[in-house]
Amino acid sequence: MIIDPEGYCSAATSIPSPNCDDRPPGMAVELIVIHNISLPPGIFGGPEIIELFTNRLDAQAHPYFAGIASLRVSAHFLIRRDGALLQFVPCSKRAWHAGESNWQGRTRCNDFSIGIELEGCDSSVFEDAQYATLATLARAICVRYPIVASTGHADIAPGRKTDPGPHFDWVRYHSALKKQ
Repeated sequence: MIIDPEGYCSAATSIPSPNCDDRPPGMAVELIVIHNISLPPGIFGGPEIIELFTNRLDAQAHPYFAGIASLRVSAHFLIRRDGALLQFVPCSKRAWHAGESNWQGRTRCNDFSIGIELEGCDSSVFEDAQYATLATLARAICVRYPIVASTGHADIAPGRKTDPGPHFDWVRYHSALKKQ
């Protein structure tokens, strides 16, 4: 797996999201932010995450969607439960995944981060295939960009966000990053 100079992953299925823009000039990509998402909440495998990130989510399809269908959000990547990798925004662009955020005193984390969504929720464990894809992807990102850390959405938006949640195994993730 490689990330090419334009920021596309060789192993990902590309589904372009309009919810992105240019990073500030000269801004280095230094942070990986790990999230979780399921739509409807706690339900896996449907098209709704793709529909949300491409502004096609039907507000009437589920009661929960009425409150989120108008959001303009995205992430660079989504890792499905089976480990399948989707890419919505090239890494060279700013995806709209972090919102109001702060990492080590730096605000606007979207400016300098790559957002990776894991299909999941705070109440479920993640699958082995997801950890395998995540580690391989993170290593490829680290080869292309001067990444200094990986963090959770909860860590850059405390009190506002909880993901990737209590079931995300940080020790497992960091150990897998070291393996080749």
